[in-house]
Amino acid sequence: MPSPAAPPNASDPAPAGARAGQPVILFVDDEPQSCKWFARTFADEFNVLTATGVDEALALLREHGPSVALLVTDYRMPQRNGLDLLLAVQRDFKHLVRLLATAYAEKDVAIAAINEGHVFRILEKPLDLVQTRLILREAMTLFRAQTMERALLENRMLAMRETLGFLAHELNTPLATVRGFVSAITDRYQAPADQAATQTQEEAARVACFSEREPGEVMAALAGAQRSALYCQSLVSAFVRSARDAYPGSIDQPVTASNLVQALLKEFPFEREEHSWVSCEVAVDFALPGQRDLLYLVLSTLTKNALLALQEQPEPRLRIVLGREPGPEGRARPWIRFIDNGHGIAPEILAKLTREPVTTRAQSGGNGMGLMFCRRVVQSLGGSIELSSELGHGATVSLYFKP
Repeated sequence: MPSPAAPPNASDPAPAGARAGQPVILFVDDEPQSCKWFARTFADEFNVLTATGVDEALALLREHGPSVALLVTDYRMPQRNGLDLLLAVQRDFKHLVRLLATAYAEKDVAIAAINEGHVFRILEKPLDLVQTRLILREAMTLFRAQTMERALLENRMLAMRETLGFLAHELNTPLATVRGFVSAITDRYQAPADQAATQTQEEAARVACFSEREPGEVMAALAGAQRSALYCQSLVSAFVRSARDAYPGSIDQPVTASNLVQALLKEFPFEREEHSWVSCEVAVDFALPGQRDLLYLVLSTLTKNALLALQEQPEPRLRIVLGREPGPEGRARPWIRFIDNGHGIAPEILAKLTREPVTTRAQSGGNGMGLMFCRRVVQSLGGSIELSSELGHGATVSLYFKP
């Protein structure tokens, strides 16, 4: 075997000739010459680390673990064999693609390596240069595919956790409204008095009495509770559908911006005269990308925030405007804008909104999660969200979508 240059070892901060950002192969063999040959032979294509034993290999993995993609280990080694290393890696470094190199063709070794160590391939020693290089390339391709799949899964789980947190937050308001209406109705209930002479006891038991300060109060409270309960149901249904649609293979249902806004105006639980505050202006309609139900949650959040800001205004107005404007490379960029004439947003809060969980309503239980959720949903669709406001002169929230 030709005499190669010494390979990197456990004390090296990075593999010799390392390509920045490229995954690393860790080769483990108790024969130093074998380690040198492997490092010299494959360093032209891969970053290589070597170790001459299980303990040294695990120490390297603890230091370089996230950057290591493949593990190629010999089976026959003193003290601890390759299967011991494979089992430790399977437990602590699950992201690695594992290969076993051995000069021994015992059937039980191969079975244990596959079943317990979850190896990708078994390489027979002495290693064939061409065949080994092909297998390393296959293993690296598998590693990249698994890394991408893990990233997609992690992003999906993160989005799911954020949506769950947002959902729990958004349900608080309508549920509190329902409780308030129920409490108000309960307070107006009147226990049956002595039965009138003209009523039998059975007839009196079928009649419930409620007092009202103004005519229609009880029915208005019942209607308000029903609206809020229906809104809760719509939020939960939207979340369930968005969770189902997040799985691979699902097909997004196309929806136009105007149709989604009309659904919002129909389903949102407006209180008293709030519905009359809101108008929709369609300068240009367009198809929305992504999941309809997540976008519905975004529009609901922005509507709720605007209505809260309008509560003290003498002539409250919320305009929901649809349009386009020139974007990058001359392509028209569609947008939806929520424009209110509320009290506006303080500059120090405006600078942080959508970037961190701050709120204009901390005293009433706001926590800023809603706008954070909106930003992440729109960004996941390749768009952006922008806020502008002048204190005392309302606020504008713009949702921009890909051209």
